[in-house]
Amino acid sequence: MFDSMMWCVHSNLEQPGRFHLLLASRGQPVQHGWWNSESVARGKLTRWVGAYGTMPGGRITLTDEDTGTVLQVWPHE
Repeated sequence: MFDSMMWCVHSNLEQPGRFHLLLASRGQPVQHGWWNSESVARGKLTRWVGAYGTMPGGRITLTDEDTGTVLQVWPHE
């Protein structure tokens, strides 16, 4: 029997970016993104609000992973 599962190992893995964007619905993570540029991450947050803003119980959080600071939350608390 042929096993179709593929494993890919990279020797040069990059660390996730400093700025973490999390989309959650009803408290459960739905999508994550990491960027090294805060301005890029904030632009992505704006796009995610447009794309996912009507998701039931949706919440988007931008966090600086280096400091642990929550930079922005949508919808606003």
